[in-house]
Amino acid sequence: MQITGNTIFITGGASGIGRGLAEAFFARGNTVVIGGRRKALLEEVAAANPGMGFIEMDVEDPASIAAAATELTARYPALNVLINNAGIMPFDNAGGQIDEAVARRIVDTNLLGPILMTSALIEHLKRQPRATIIHNTSVLAYLPLAPTAVYSATKAALHSYALSQRFMLRDTSVKVQEIAPPWVDTDLIKRSGDPRAMPLDAFIAQTMAGLETEDEEVIVEAARPLRANQGPNEHALINGFNASVIANPIPV
Repeated sequence: MQITGNTIFITGGASGIGRGLAEAFFARGNTVVIGGRRKALLEEVAAANPGMGFIEMDVEDPASIAAAATELTARYPALNVLINNAGIMPFDNAGGQIDEAVARRIVDTNLLGPILMTSALIEHLKRQPRATIIHNTSVLAYLPLAPTAVYSATKAALHSYALSQRFMLRDTSVKVQEIAPPWVDTDLIKRSGDPRAMPLDAFIAQTMAGLETEDEEVIVEAARPLRANQGPNEHALINGFNASVIANPIPV
């Protein structure tokens, strides 16, 4: 994508990868608007980046998505980039009872949220001379982390949706890109400094460089072996990966 001269809306833009992307795009002269549920954090990010806009909204709530889309297109008629970044990652137990309410929250936030947010803005984006939709999935779409089975499944589903959406938009001005982060040291789980986690600044720098290309998938170098987890041998890789995590648990 062209990474300057855009008007960009980022869901979940008040912290973690969302904030990192927002500030990186803002530093390059783009108009940036962040969205999220926590007004105090949105105000904090906007105050740290004078001129950055924000909208209080909740991607779990279809009515909130519709209201945000209406406000965005009215206030920012040049809006041409949507970054579906908001996500939650509670742990669960696929080998036991699942908390239905938590599972629904994960699906509503990580999968239906991006689908409905895109749907609410798609006709506006199609009217722009050039536009981009960026879905933030995860390498866990390809190599599921068993203790976050529902999260991993939503990211796999969003990856699949992006493939279909890219094809359906092939003859329009709208391009679809996907970023699939590895474990990045953010507060999605817990910012811990764990050496297995990629530092946020390094992830943002590599991702911004990747977004400047025509690549449909922007995968940082550390995540490429995991993205290549395909074929009949994937079960052994998944089992080994999860056994190593159980032996050396993720800090929570």
